[in-house]
Amino acid sequence: MSSITYVQDGSAFKEANQIYVNVSGTFQEVDEAYANVAGTFKLVFSAFEATSFVTLAPGSGTFAVPANANAIHIQSAVGAGGGAVRGADYDKAGGESSGAGGGSGAYISDKVFSVSDTETMSYSVGSGGAAGNGSHLNAVASGGGNTTLSGSSAGSLFTLNGGGGSRGTGGGAQGPLRTNVAGSAGTGTVATGLTSGTFKDSDGTNKNINTLSGGPTSSFNDHGDGVIGQNKGNCGGDNCQINGSNGGASYNGNISGGAGGITGARTNGSPGIRGSGGGGGGGQLSGGGNTLGAAGGAGEIVYRFLKIR
Repeated sequence: MSSITYVQDGSAFKEANQIYVNVSGTFQEVDEAYANVAGTFKLVFSAFEATSFVTLAPGSGTFAVPANANAIHIQSAVGAGGGAVRGADYDKAGGESSGAGGGSGAYISDKVFSVSDTETMSYSVGSGGAAGNGSHLNAVASGGGNTTLSGSSAGSLFTLNGGGGSRGTGGGAQGPLRTNVAGSAGTGTVATGLTSGTFKDSDGTNKNINTLSGGPTSSFNDHGDGVIGQNKGNCGGDNCQINGSNGGASYNGNISGGAGGITGARTNGSPGIRGSGGGGGGGQLSGGGNTLGAAGGAGEIVYRFLKIR
């Protein structure tokens, strides 16, 4: 429930954003104020409540901190996952190759940062790395894009690097077997966040920020690096079958990476989601061939604004 209150400042009426009362010699901020109107108390002032969550998709842009907000709650943010390569099969080379998985991006879960009201926030959300499905003997996937947020007054709040793309290179039709390398883990640089303070939530209740745990890791004030993708390497023996490798999980293992392709089922690797790595393709299908790798998961930022007391 909201209400607008005006106070007279000289000859002009201005909107009141905050109201304080003297309680035993200490001024304390008022959450709600009521006035007696013909025997009925009616709400005339309501303090700033947490805004609704906003999800930012891959791309870049700006947005403004609303008046009276002094903090931004990042429920989740992650660099994009790296792509994965296809598997490889050979002609009597003594083995077959699994497509290595892409790495996952660095992440944030339920961190709160100080900002100034009306300052401009600039963001970039990374796109998932493309799969490497060119030549199965020399395949290279792309890394995921970085996810960043900064303020015109607050400065840089975080840079969450995307996970690396996997690769399988140096193979020949009759050997040698290619060298397989999993996608690297994304690393992050994160500013110091707030660890205590109360705010009025959108449901009207007062809460301490250290109770915020609705993000992917279910832990307040959490951030960390991504993980490397899986690498099953090469199997030994002509016409051996090997499944694709899984992509690296994101958000400290809470969001699974893309699954590796299954040779027996002739399935491709599956794409990552929410910053996890793509799954690699399998090597040596029945009758020859291999399956494809998949793209990494896109990055994201999910945020809202708070007024911390």
